[in-house]
Amino acid sequence: MHDPGGAAPAHRARRSETATHGIDHADVDRPALLEAAARAAGLGTFQWDLVTGALRWDAALLDVFGYDEETFGGTIDAFNARVHPDDVAPVTAALDRAIATCGVYEAEFRVLRPDGTMSWLTARGRALAGPSGTAEQVVGVTTDTTALRAGEERVQQILEDMTVGYYWLDPEWRFGYVNAEAERILGSPRERLLGGVVWDLFPAASGSTFGDGYREVARTGEPMVFDAYYPAPLDGWYEVRAVPERGGVAAYFTDITERRRALELAEEAQARSALLVAVATDLAETLDPVRALEAVLPHLVPGMADFAIASTLDDGQGPWKERLHDVAALHADPAVQPVLDRYRTIRVPALTATSLIAETLAGAPHALRSGTPRPGDLVEDGPAHDLLVSLAPHAFVVMPLRGRGHVRGLITLVRGAERGDFTEPDLTALRDVMAQIGLALDNAHLHAVQRGLAEELQRGLLTPLPEPDHLHLVARYAPATSGAQIGGDWYDAFLVRDGSTCLVIGDVTGHDLRAAVSMAQVRNLLRGGAHAVIEPPAAILESLDWAMHDLAVGTISTGILARVEQPDDLEERDLRRLRWSSAGHLPPLLIHPDGTAELLYRQADLPLGVRVHTERQDHTQLIRPGSTVLLYTDGLVERRGESLMVGLERLRSSAEQFEGLSLDELCDGLIADLAPTREDDIALLAMRAFTAEEPRPAEAGPEVLPEDLVDPLHPGT
Repeated sequence: MHDPGGAAPAHRARRSETATHGIDHADVDRPALLEAAARAAGLGTFQWDLVTGALRWDAALLDVFGYDEETFGGTIDAFNARVHPDDVAPVTAALDRAIATCGVYEAEFRVLRPDGTMSWLTARGRALAGPSGTAEQVVGVTTDTTALRAGEERVQQILEDMTVGYYWLDPEWRFGYVNAEAERILGSPRERLLGGVVWDLFPAASGSTFGDGYREVARTGEPMVFDAYYPAPLDGWYEVRAVPERGGVAAYFTDITERRRALELAEEAQARSALLVAVATDLAETLDPVRALEAVLPHLVPGMADFAIASTLDDGQGPWKERLHDVAALHADPAVQPVLDRYRTIRVPALTATSLIAETLAGAPHALRSGTPRPGDLVEDGPAHDLLVSLAPHAFVVMPLRGRGHVRGLITLVRGAERGDFTEPDLTALRDVMAQIGLALDNAHLHAVQRGLAEELQRGLLTPLPEPDHLHLVARYAPATSGAQIGGDWYDAFLVRDGSTCLVIGDVTGHDLRAAVSMAQVRNLLRGGAHAVIEPPAAILESLDWAMHDLAVGTISTGILARVEQPDDLEERDLRRLRWSSAGHLPPLLIHPDGTAELLYRQADLPLGVRVHTERQDHTQLIRPGSTVLLYTDGLVERRGESLMVGLERLRSSAEQFEGLSLDELCDGLIADLAPTREDDIALLAMRAFTAEEPRPAEAGPEVLPEDLVDPLHPGT
């Protein structure tokens, strides 16, 4: 049951509270609220009666001007008295235009307050016409923009103080703002730039990375960052950040020309280093001058030139035309290569005495020329000149290939008109490369001389083979086709007093002239020892160890000394005995009469020259008629990265494939099959036994037996 004296229900209390609030709002002075809001917002209103001259301001405007109701005179003179003197004329002109046209009044001006402070105001109003049609009053509103202007000034100051160039392009692509750094970078005062269209002032920007970037920013509203080059008169690289701003595009940019040039120089240096490394790598692969030049040209074409010709120069005092040989040529366009090849084959005889070649051979560090060649400039008028012109040359440079005090060759490099002339950085890079090539050619020349001496020495020591009864001996010496591999491999065969035939194969450590000399010493010591005493091979090799030590033959050599013996008991059975001792050498290969091949694996003792008291072992194997024994050096079987056992098995298998061939055909076939590139020297000694029950085979040679080798001056020997 409701108690009328109790507390009011909650909903009645809320209604009462709401009603009370409503009474409070009704009591608020709305004009006072609006005035307070206007003051807070910096807004003021004015009304100027042009008939009476009375000027009425609201309280907010009075505050901005530093007046109050008592001090404000209510006239236009009171307004002008507080306007900054520099702004009075433009403000008055704006009012006069509005009054004369009954139009809009707009002005921005400064107000000097009595306390010495200054404010910025923006005024906007309209002149209103009376019944006569002429303006009778001006009404409007002002806004205090002091804080806004201060912010803009701070921004402008920041822009002016930046070390980054900045300009703003309006929607019509006109310069609306340019800071001091932009003036400096662009080399133009802002007075020239402001209001001008960017495509007119900088025509190269249109259609370039600049133009494409700016238009993309304007189209998408997304910022972009890019590097771009502007040609002369700026002739510079710029890093640009373009952003949308105020309906247009703002660009923040820096001059990165020096950085780009430093980067280009670093890239050029890196490219030169890479070129030198690549050239050095290829030159290290061969000591043949022609192959070296052929390997080098792909590094120069098309990287440095459109085509190039490499030449070698022989030693001697004869005319340079007789000593010069164009040995290689390369064109960047394979379709034009045949034309260049024809030109190369006839160029040297057609070269003139005033050509770049002649100039370079006369001692110039290089010879340089540009322009379409005329007859006689480089080659004489005729087929060579016609071919040269068809190659469309523009820029020529001839670089000498100098060795140690000698010009070993030349390289002619040519560019077409599209590539332009050779620059100083180009010549610097080429000089480094040519110095490297020249040194390599000089090394190749010295190596060829040394190799020739070594081969001559080595072949001079490899004496003719004997022709024992019913034995056929064949030997091969095949020098390496490239590199410095020469001098250590050797063979020998001779008859001794007891009628035995000695077979020798050896490989002295080293691959140079010294190795060839050492090989000659070891060979002569072994031959002399084997002749001096009739001993088994192991004993002869033990004596050789001592001789090499006592005579200071400072080398180490592997080798096999073998004797082919036929004592009476074996002769009756038509057999022979192979007795051998191995000083760390590869096992002999025995090819049986049925064509099957067997590697005679036996214990191999230490190489010769390791120590003087080495105990060595002899090994024996019976040889039937029709059998072949093969002694060889490692150049026949070894390959890089492969087990030696694999190479030996390949030799055994290959030998079986040559069944039925003559001994000469067998030796030639094995070398061609197993070592076509000959990375190392190869010495090969083969012996084939024939039956004594049949006449001596023709291939075994004439019957020159030991007893037939008698010195007529010393019959007793």
